[in-house]
Amino acid sequence: MNITAQRRNVSQLLEFNASSSTRARLFDVAMVLLIIANVVAIMLESVVSIEEKYRTEFWIFEIVSIIIFTIEYVLRVWSCPDIEEGKYSDDFKGRLKYMRSIPALIDLAAIAPFFLSLFFVIDLRFLRVFRVFRIFKLTRYSNAMTMLLRVLREESSSFFAAFSILTIVLITAASGIYLIEHDVQPEAFGSIPAAMWWATATLTTVGYGDVTPITPLGKLFGGLITVVGMGMVALPAGILASGFSAQLKKNRSLYRHKLIESLQDGVIDADEKQQLDVLRRELGITEQEAQSLLYTHNQQRQTHHKKCPHCHKDLD
Repeated sequence: MNITAQRRNVSQLLEFNASSSTRARLFDVAMVLLIIANVVAIMLESVVSIEEKYRTEFWIFEIVSIIIFTIEYVLRVWSCPDIEEGKYSDDFKGRLKYMRSIPALIDLAAIAPFFLSLFFVIDLRFLRVFRVFRIFKLTRYSNAMTMLLRVLREESSSFFAAFSILTIVLITAASGIYLIEHDVQPEAFGSIPAAMWWATATLTTVGYGDVTPITPLGKLFGGLITVVGMGMVALPAGILASGFSAQLKKNRSLYRHKLIESLQDGVIDADEKQQLDVLRRELGITEQEAQSLLYTHNQQRQTHHKKCPHCHKDLD
């Protein structure tokens, strides 16, 4: 087997849903379990009594995990030209482009703290916190997380606009309450930056109550900011919900298009069925949804066949 074929096999094993083989699925399950076990171990390690009792076991598990994650990262970089046709070239520039992608940076962040600790003196608590970021590796194995990242990327301009408005409202609220309350509550509203804590808690409708206006004008202003905050906080949520809805619609449309293409000859053969199944899993479409789309398409075909090809009137 030549190097190219070996690299393609490695890519099919590593990339989620790139292959429907049992071996690839077992690898996905094993990596998910390892990531979850790492996150649980990191949380338990923060408990002093447990850490002191099982310190050696935690260290051994960390070393084993680092070896596996490092091998996985190196193999992903090596096999990246086969991830998507033409996206990453088989040279240093192509692999460097892959290494700058978000999934690759997440993989690097999962192992970087350990290797940094070999060369620099790092506080163990600081190291432990960064090791928790390994949970983001689950985005590779979760269709929902993959879809979320895709929505965030596609709606980035809308989110930027929404958060820009929120920032303006936050500064306006902090400035307003500072002007109204700083004379009577200098310890809470002594400056605009200090007032931003109240503005943030009020705009997000959290309302901790540790800092509140006491003057009538301040209370009136605070009430107005609370009402404005309900609409402002809902803005990013609305964008996210709309983006999810659009993405789901796009996924169903893409699967429906592939389904119609496979049914052009009137039958779905074994290869087409396998391709549809792989696409279904990649798009996060359930088997029930796929069956519903197939049933709807068949119903539409039957209805179409009952109409006159010339006048499109029912032949019944």
